[in-house]
Order: sequence, then structure tokens, then C-alpha cells
Amino acid sequence: MSNIKAEINLAHSPGYTTLAFSRDGAFCYTGGDDCIVRLWKTNEGEDQEPPTAIEAGESIMTLATSDKAWFSGSKDSDVRQYKAGDPDMEAVVTSSAAACIRCIAIDPPGKRIAVSSDEPTIKVIDIEDTVNMLILHGHNDVVRKVTWEPSGSFLTSCSADGKIIVWDLTQQEPKQIKLIDGVIPALKDKDSRDFAHDCSAVWHPSGQYFVVGSRTHEIVVISRDSWTKTSTFSSDSLTGVVYALALSPNGVYLASSTHKDVQVWSTQTRRLLFTFPNATTDFVTQLAFSPTKNLLAWADFTGSLYRWSDPIPSSSPSPVDPVATSLVTRPKRRGATPTLFDDDATARKPNEPVKEDTGLGGAEDFENEDWILDDVGDGMEDDLGAPGEDGNALVKEMVSVTKAQPAFQPGSTPMENRKRYLAYNMIGVIEVTDQDTHYIINVEFHDRSARKAYHFTDYFRYDLAALGPRGAVYACQPENEHSAHVVYKPYGNWATQGEWTYELSNTVRVLGIAAGGPAPSKSMRTLSDGDMQGNGNVVVATSDNELTFLSGTGIERCSVALDGDFVSMVAGPEWVFVVQRDGTTTMDGSQNLMGTLYDFEDMCVLQNRKLPIRKGHTLRWIGISEEGAPAVYDSAGVMYLMPRFRIPLRGTWVRILDTERLERKQGKDESYWPVGLSEDTFMCLILKGRQEYPTFPRPLIQELPVRLPFRGKDPKDSPLEEQQVFARESMHLQITRDALGDEEIPDEVLARELALDKELVQLIQTACKRDKLPRALELTRMLHHTSSFDMAMKVAAFYRLVGLREKMQALKDDRVVGDRPQRRDWVRDYDPVRPPRLPPADVQRGEPRAFQDFGPPAVVHRPGLARATLTLPPPPREDLYTRGDDHAPAATLPGESKRKRADEDIVAYGDAAQPDSIKRRAVEDDEYTMPGPPKPRANPFAKKPSDTADGPRNPFAPNKSLHKSESFFDKVEAAETSKWKGLSRSRLCPADGWY
Repeated sequence: MSNIKAEINLAHSPGYTTLAFSRDGAFCYTGGDDCIVRLWKTNEGEDQEPPTAIEAGESIMTLATSDKAWFSGSKDSDVRQYKAGDPDMEAVVTSSAAACIRCIAIDPPGKRIAVSSDEPTIKVIDIEDTVNMLILHGHNDVVRKVTWEPSGSFLTSCSADGKIIVWDLTQQEPKQIKLIDGVIPALKDKDSRDFAHDCSAVWHPSGQYFVVGSRTHEIVVISRDSWTKTSTFSSDSLTGVVYALALSPNGVYLASSTHKDVQVWSTQTRRLLFTFPNATTDFVTQLAFSPTKNLLAWADFTGSLYRWSDPIPSSSPSPVDPVATSLVTRPKRRGATPTLFDDDATARKPNEPVKEDTGLGGAEDFENEDWILDDVGDGMEDDLGAPGEDGNALVKEMVSVTKAQPAFQPGSTPMENRKRYLAYNMIGVIEVTDQDTHYIINVEFHDRSARKAYHFTDYFRYDLAALGPRGAVYACQPENEHSAHVVYKPYGNWATQGEWTYELSNTVRVLGIAAGGPAPSKSMRTLSDGDMQGNGNVVVATSDNELTFLSGTGIERCSVALDGDFVSMVAGPEWVFVVQRDGTTTMDGSQNLMGTLYDFEDMCVLQNRKLPIRKGHTLRWIGISEEGAPAVYDSAGVMYLMPRFRIPLRGTWVRILDTERLERKQGKDESYWPVGLSEDTFMCLILKGRQEYPTFPRPLIQELPVRLPFRGKDPKDSPLEEQQVFARESMHLQITRDALGDEEIPDEVLARELALDKELVQLIQTACKRDKLPRALELTRMLHHTSSFDMAMKVAAFYRLVGLREKMQALKDDRVVGDRPQRRDWVRDYDPVRPPRLPPADVQRGEPRAFQDFGPPAVVHRPGLARATLTLPPPPREDLYTRGDDHAPAATLPGESKRKRADEDIVAYGDAAQPDSIKRRAVEDDEYTMPGPPKPRANPFAKKPSDTADGPRNPFAPNKSLHKSESFFDKVEAAETSKWKGLSRSRLCPADGWY
């Protein structure tokens, strides 16, 4: 709709603001944080001065009207009654002991008023006799809103703990009919802005259902027949928190508010009709249709009152004129095609009136592209009777079709407040700031030691980007004379060497981009002229329904045709995961998405599986786990992983996480924006309230545990935590083993298998303890190592289970550790695809690289400048010397030495045959003597031996002789010896005469 204009009045101070129309539509009452209620006349414009009611001592929280009076409830715990159209108070209906009044509601006859407060009880008071009061008990928290069913028989109440209770008040004693849990959000902080959102259960005038804004940001229809969700009001163009709801007096239209817009829906088709964009500067706190006019009013958190005159065009059915109940509650259904087995008794009579929706006029009343008109004719419809019998003979059926999910880039957000995220993953973040004439793009990485952050000015207004392991890719759309193009910026390369641009045709748009490649083995902060492992891979999805594969240097490799509409994609080290629509969406709400895994090496399809997105939900995120497996996340908060992706066309989606069942989720109104996934951790950004995507400043990445959604509830049967660890570790071990192929299993994997066997042995012990022998035997088959079988047998022996121990022994004998991988391959139909072998990250170069190698130069060998060294002759050979009679070495001629060597060889060979060889060799030994080994060179630093009589004396020794005189016994012996020889005594005695 164009030229939409609303009357705006600054009614109250900023804060929570409420409003209500008088039942005759003459007044619109508003109340706010300034403790004042203003009475606005609906037939006057913006320049009026409304009367005010000033009796409240604190903020006005709720307003309600009847035929004769209007009521207000405030934080001062009082409910006040006023005469219709009069600002003077008449009476205080009730009070709550120091509890804020949250909501008041008048029943349709105008005889009873329902009051909710910060207490968990509800008061139902007779307006004529306030002493006559009912107290409803059933809630455990603050009751935020209460609403009446149009007949006044039922009352619905919504509490802060996320529960809706339907009460039957037709009897003298109130009765709780149904408790509906999990539809509306649960909130704890009463002072938060989220607590100001309108969570009322808004009843349709027919009384057959009510609508309410759900915690999943949907407008849900709850049927009175089953008190369950039957349908939703949905449009892919609208997402976000549902702030307030209001139904038109005749129930033909529903008004809602999301973001800063106001929407009008058709209750018959559940489709969006009109939108008032940017209708407010803050979120809407309350919406209301005028009961007598084509007028829609709302109040926002700034304290302003907005009045939108003629929100429904004159060409469409009026929102006020009454219509039959059946005309607005049940959509017209297509009549079945007649068959041979139809019974005439079951056919409708020709004159029987058609109880279908014929009061909405022709299809031209609703100018919305989401309608499909059935113009086949009477062949697909029942006989409608004669013209004029049902008031409109030209009835055209409108068929609901699920809106296809548009293409999106993982990790990107829309522009808000001139800023957005182009990419947000486990590598880093790409932030964009709109400067009117250009963009400022800032790229930052989580690991700053591996990659260097940068920023640049963007004049092309890139709206798509992806961060890969080896580079970042950007894309812009065609505009004016400029065609779309893709720019790739590798990390760690000089800009002029690594960066390249890929131009597209003028009419081709870029739908998605992805950058992949192996993880770098070294830091990429240092600029270089190239990498042995390449710059990765780039994939571009275009509006020509094709995928273009390019190398990291810009070489166009291949263009692959897509089977359906492109939705999203993400690239890994070895492959690119592409999500496309398999045909069209289905009538039951399924997006019909297909995931395909293309290998980078030869562009073949590795996996092709339908995504497990439930009906009525959409795909929110696709990514890659740290182990390299593809993962998807849907709008229901469920994460799926494909662990066996390396086995061609045999992968399956495994449900590994349900965020709605997380412990921290209980009692909190929050959602999770995925960033990455590892073996046991879910990395995400936590969004508070009904926030859909992260804003600025950039929030911190939170780590949540991966909890497999097991349903076992008996901890004695098998501890749930042990089951979690075993199942999760087994799945990731299988991913690791698939990547090994025929290679030898590394010690790290063996250690993990041993740790997993310990968990299995604990589960075996639990099974034996509870006498569940088949389970124990089944767990034994899952063991990896023979030593683990011994531990399992010890457990069986401890519990005296002889038969189980024998079966475990048989399993052990059958298990051969060396043949286990081979046997496992025999069972498979397909071998897993191993990751490609990569060249070394770098090579040693002899030549220095300019401005990069700053170490000392290499050593150059120059023989002419080498230092001279002493060359010693080789040791003498044994046949070059002979020893003569004087034992002096004598040199022989070369010819003689050769002849002697030959003679020696002959003698040595004939020793065994000739007996006189020993005698001849003895003669030769006297003639020829083998010289000893060469004398080793003396060590100048070794300790020298003591001097001998012939050797030199120590020059540092003292000159005085240390030789002692002869001893007494030596002299006696010498004397006796000389005596026996006949020598004279005089010769034996010394001269000094000592004897």
C-alpha cells in the first residue's frame, strides 16, 4: 500500500503505554508511565486536547471498557472505575496487597471483570457487587494477561512461566479446562522490555479459536476443539518478534506488529494482505481495532499514540460489518472429483445451502501475490446452486502455497543502523559500515597469530562475502552499467600478486559464494609470493542456475548445472556443500531442500541427501565441523551432522543437538545463532528475547555442550552421560578412521579407542549388575582392543557369569587386531574417500628472497682462500720395508716388493698342502718382520710421565737432588758379601770409621 499516513500524538512519557477503545468507538483511552489516562476523541485529529484522569499514584498498566464505564489498573495495586467518556473516578473496584496490576478484562456482557497482578492468582469480580468474587488458582508465576472468550464462558490467562490456562466459568465453581505449555515465551525479569510485549490470547469473534504470538516468533492458532496448534499466520517476508495482536470486530482481519512495522492479515487464508512499514519508532506495546470504524490504533514504547484511518481499502470487505460465523472461520475447500464409487445418498442436495466463506468477495479484493486462484471451473467444485442463493455466485477458491525460502549466505545479517555482518564463522568476522557513498569493510580474525586483520574502502557495495581458510571472497550485484563481479583476497600474499577479480555478465546476479581449501600449516601473517599448497578454492552460485568452480589463483575450472533453486552453500577443505530446492515447496509446509557435496578434486558428487528440515520450519545455518563434516541447523533449534560423508552416496544425517532441550534453555527466552561446531562443543551467539540475529557491538562467542537428544530416562539402566560420551566419541572416531584409509592407525587414535573401551567396560559393568546379559554381550562386540576384552571378562567373572565370560572369550578369539580394519573394509560396499595429499607447505631455497630473508648469507666455498693444512704421508705398508740383521728398516725397490708379495701369497695358499710350510714360514718370519702400527701423535696437554735416567729433567724442578743415601741394611749386606770374597777389612769400612 502506498501513501500510508497515520495520525501521531505524543500521549505519555516514554515507557510502557496501553490503550483501549470505548465500546461505541467514540473514545480511545491511553495510559502510560506518567500515571495519567487520556481520553482521545476518535472523530478529532492530532491537534485535540484530551481530558485526563490523574488519580493513579503510579504507572498505568492496563485499561478496559464496558458499555457504561471504563477501568484502569496501575502499579499502585488499585483498579479504578470511571463513567464512560468521563475522567472523574467513581470507585475503586479492588486492590492487591502491594502487587502491580498487570491486566484487567471485562466480559462481553459487561458484568464481570477479571484482574491479574504480580500474584499467581486471578480475581473475577462482579462489577455490580464487588464482594462477589472468585479466586482462580493454577499459575505459579505472574499472570501477565487475561482475555475473555466472546460468549463469556471461558477465560484465558497467560503467565510469565510460559503457560496458558483456559478456565470454564459457566459453573458456580471455576474449572481449569486446559493447560497449554511451551507456546508463549517464559520470562523472569519483570523490568525487561520483553516483559512489555503483549502475549494476550486474542479470541476470534466466532469463539472457535484464539491466536497468540509464540516464543518461536510465529502467530499461532489454537483451536477450541482440541486446544492444540492447528495453523499459523506466516510470511517469509516477515520475521522477528510478534509484539502485539488485534482482531477486527467481525474477525475478518488480524493486525500484528513485528520490528517497526504493522501488518494486516486475512483470517480466512492466514495470508498477509497489507503492511504499514516503519509505522513506529519503537516496538508496539498494544494494538486495537475500533469497534465501529475502519480505524486501527496502536501505542509504542515511546509513549506515542498512532491512529491509522482506513487501513482496509474500500474495495475489500469491511472490518466492522458483521458476517456469519462460518464465513470467516473455515476456508473454502475444493470439492472432490466425482468417481464411480460415489454414493448418491451422500451427495449434497441441490437446494442445500453452502456453508462456506462467500462473504469475502472476489479474489481481486486481495492484491497479494501469495494467492493461487482456482479458475478450472465447475469440474473441480461442488455445485453452488443457483446464483444469488449464497449471496455471491462468483466464488473463486484461494489455495495456500508454502513460500519458498530465499537464498542466504551463512553467517550474514541484514543491514540495521547502517551496520551488518557479511560473514561470521570460526575463522573471523567481516563487518560492514554504510557511509552513504561507500562501505567500510573491516575483517578481523579470532586467531590473530595466524592471520592479520585488515580493512578497506568498498565502492562496489559488496553484499556477499565468505571467509575461507586461505582467503576471503566478496561479491557485488550488477548496478547501472557495472556488472556483477567476484573478488578474492588470499591471506599472506602481496596484493598485486594474489588478489584477482572474476567478472560476470551484465544480467547475471550472484546468489552465493564460498571459499575453501586446506587449513594453513604455518602463520599467514607474513607476506609471501606463493604457497606450495595453493590459495584454496572459490565457488560462485549465479542466477543462471549454475555453480562456477575457480582455483585460488582465479583459474576457471568448471561450471556445474544445479538441479533446483539455489539456497545456500559452504566450502570445506576438500569439498563444497550446496543446498538447493528439489523442485518446489509442498502444500504441507515443507521446503523440500536437498544437500549435495561436490568434491574439489574432480567435481564429482560425493553425497546427495535431502535435508531433514521438518515441515513448517526453514534452514537457518549450514557449516562445517572441526572434523570436516557438513552440518545444518534449522529454525526449530535442531543441529544435524553427516559423520560418514566420506563414503560415497552413503552418508546420513544424525541429530546431534536440540537446543530446546538444553538445561540453560529452561526458563529463559533466548535463541542461538550458530557460529561453529566441534566434537563436543556448539559455538554460538546467544540472542536474548526474540532477537533474530546479532547486533553491534559484537557479542562474544559462547560454548555450549553438544548433547545428543537421547530419550532414555532410567539412570540405573544405563547412565545417560556415559551413553552420551560413548555415542559422541564413536561417531567422531569413525570420522577420523574414514580419513585414514589404509594408513597405519596413529597412537592418538589408539589412545582414544582405549578411552572409549573404558566407557564401554563401565556400561558392561552396569549391564551385568542389572542382569542384562544380551546388552553386555552387545557392548562387548563394540570393543576395539583385545586387552579390553580381558577387562570385560574380569567384570563377568566378578559377577560370576560363567556363560557370559565364555561368550566374551569366543568374541576375543574371533577378533584379530591386525585384521580388524581389513574385515571392516570387506563388509563395506564402498571405501571412504581419503583426503588428498598436499605438497609440503614450503621448500628450502638457496637464493635469498628480497625483503623477506634477513638472516646471514649462505657460506660460499672458495678453494683459493682456504687455510693451508699439513698433509701427512700414509702409514707405510708391510711389504715396503724389511728388517735386516741390524733390525733397521731398509727400503726395497717397487719391483722387488711386488715379487715378494706374490711369493707370500703363494706360500700362504700352499701351507695346507706342503708339510714344510711351517718351517718355511718360520724362516720368512726371521727374514721379514711386520712393522708396528704408526706411532700416535703425542697429546701436548696430556700429563707427562716422570723423567727417567736418560730422559730430560723437568726444567721447573728444584736443583737440589732428592736422592736419598743408602740404608743401613744395604751397607751391612755389602760388607758381608765382601767378607766372603776375602777382601780386607780396611776396604769394607768407610773412611770415616763409622763401624
